[in-house]
Amino acid sequence: MHIAQMTAAIKLCDVRTSKSAWTKMNPQDNLIKKTACEIRDLLRNGEITTGDLLNALEARIEQVDGDTNALPTLCFERAREHAAGGDSAGTPLEGLPVAIKDLTEVDGVLTTFGSPIFKNHVPQTSDIVVETLERNGAVIYAKSNTPEFGAGANTFNEVFGATRNPWNLARSSAGSSGGSAAALASGTAWLAHGSDMGGSLRNPASFCGVCGLRPTPGRVATTRLNNLDDSLSAEGPMARNIEDLALMLDAMVGEHRADPRSLPADGTGYLDAVRNPKPVGKVAFSRDLGITPVDPQVAAICEAAARRFDDAGVTVEEACPDFSAAHDAFQVLRARSFAISKAALMARHRDLFKPEIIWNFEKGMALTADDIIRAETARAQMFASTVDFFENYDLLLCPATIVPPYPVEQRYVERCDGHEFDNYVEWLAIVYAITLVCCPALSMPCGFTDEGLPVGLQVVGPPRGEAAVLAGARQFEDMLGLGAITPIDPRPGS
Repeated sequence: MHIAQMTAAIKLCDVRTSKSAWTKMNPQDNLIKKTACEIRDLLRNGEITTGDLLNALEARIEQVDGDTNALPTLCFERAREHAAGGDSAGTPLEGLPVAIKDLTEVDGVLTTFGSPIFKNHVPQTSDIVVETLERNGAVIYAKSNTPEFGAGANTFNEVFGATRNPWNLARSSAGSSGGSAAALASGTAWLAHGSDMGGSLRNPASFCGVCGLRPTPGRVATTRLNNLDDSLSAEGPMARNIEDLALMLDAMVGEHRADPRSLPADGTGYLDAVRNPKPVGKVAFSRDLGITPVDPQVAAICEAAARRFDDAGVTVEEACPDFSAAHDAFQVLRARSFAISKAALMARHRDLFKPEIIWNFEKGMALTADDIIRAETARAQMFASTVDFFENYDLLLCPATIVPPYPVEQRYVERCDGHEFDNYVEWLAIVYAITLVCCPALSMPCGFTDEGLPVGLQVVGPPRGEAAVLAGARQFEDMLGLGAITPIDPRPGS
């Protein structure tokens, strides 16, 4: 449901809304600009209510989402009912509204996966990740736009159209969590959910000047419908700054018996880890991980940012693990995943899939046992190399994307710095190399191009090292002074 469909819902009385608190503030000038941690504290202290926040979001969405198309499906009536009927006091989020990516089912809410096949699909149960968030105090009010089945790092589909970058509405918000990133940047979300296989949390964060964390696979439990041993994909948080990112991760983690990959919560408080960080001793920087071209301006901005660690007395060296086999390994294992997950749908609805998905599916169906053995063997070797690497370095820094935001009409990046890519996935190597070795990684703002477009730095830590990644990124955020660059009003571009 979008704005026109929600007119009646605005009239509903939210029993948790305090009129006295609401009348003291302008929701757009005050609430929208606050951080998620500030909002959580206001909720905890009883100074505002979830109803106040929903009212503020609804007004902001009406103001700006027509430009960005970040949140095509709204569920404010459901949100108000949950806020009125639940007790979120004492939970990590305390009733804070959260947007959910449209690849993830929310009971009673239209969930399309960005596909015409599911344009009228309303599930009766929620994904595990949604259940976990709601149990920890999240109130779901919207679904964020995504490319069809999350395929491709540009958020457009045949159901809702394209999501535009708030920094320049003529540019892409990347993908596949582009709707979540654009919502955060334009002030229609304080926290948003995303998922990541080939950079789908990190690329949009980079393009939109926000933060996105891909945790260790299994750190966040999710409903597994097929491919139970898949460790390429991961669910994770998106936010406007590192503290907010840690706050949301605290509300997402934990094991579930329906997800055999899921990891038990180990007692780590990620927000506490960010606020009481251990010092960073030695970091590595790489412009390209040795495997991909990078736009020279993007590389220079990221390197200049990484060198700021020198000012804090942290050793910065140029180094990275051996990722030379990443291209073949990822292409094979991604194709295998598409063959497993899309076989039944492809048999019934092939004519409704976009060509990139058909290409990936056919590549997967043509794989041989030798192809898979080669890819898995190479992946294991890269993982071993990465484990050894983090015996010597606390963090690995590199660009989160290889180009600035590109025109929204362009389906994917076809070339960079004189190199022509073979397919729609290859340009994502700087993020999918990290996917292959199961390391937690985030993208955070680190500077701006000559056009004033944000550039993201990828911060990578050892496997299961989310606390170290977040704590290091928070210290880095302070050095750069880029912790509060959003929200912004959407900016026209050409």
